[in-house]
Amino acid sequence: MNQFSQLNRTRQTTRDFNETEIPAEILAAIFEDARWAPSWSNTRPYQIALASGDQAQQLRAAYLREFDAFSAAQATNTEPDIDGDYDIFAPYPDDLRPRQVQVGLELYRHLNIEREDKLARGMHMRRNFEAFGAPVIGLVFIHRDFLPYSALDAGLMLQTLFLSAKAHGVDSCPLGLLAGWRRPADELFDIPNQYALVTGFALGYGTDAPVNQFRAAHPPLEFIAQRHTPVRRA
Repeated sequence: MNQFSQLNRTRQTTRDFNETEIPAEILAAIFEDARWAPSWSNTRPYQIALASGDQAQQLRAAYLREFDAFSAAQATNTEPDIDGDYDIFAPYPDDLRPRQVQVGLELYRHLNIEREDKLARGMHMRRNFEAFGAPVIGLVFIHRDFLPYSALDAGLMLQTLFLSAKAHGVDSCPLGLLAGWRRPADELFDIPNQYALVTGFALGYGTDAPVNQFRAAHPPLEFIAQRHTPVRRA
């Protein structure tokens, strides 16, 4: 196996970080690599809000406040106050839903959390809003008027960032749940109106907690079959 394949396969979603800060020069090198990701017509239609130190703690506290309010609303069967730019709780398409269910079942089985144990499931979900204790929290914003290309480019940038982080000995975790709430970001950052929050991410150094031993399945890529008889257009 070549070096890139080894790097690619050892990068994983880390769900428990220690408090060790990432040295400034290493963090700078990671984002220097990320800027070399390909982009549609070199537009780079995304922006990043980055929080570390005290600012990361403020962002974490703001997201925990949102989660606790969300949980209280669920407990009383009232409408939760969710202000995200995208509906992260929208139903999965029928053909993709089984994959989402499978990874959820496997993760909770790995953590010995039963389906009926709502308290334990809720506590694990809450950890997302803590960024799993990571010292660096990032939020990714994409240009609203350049979809789907802004989302595509943000994904290319994030994968480059995550692989660079691994190459520098830093662990990472995408935090899609953070996109459900815009308020915490607006409290700490001056975000242009034309940019929408699409995901968060965490950077830091993983612990030896059992959750970090979980590995999701990576089935083969799917290729669309070629038509036996090409369609002829007039």
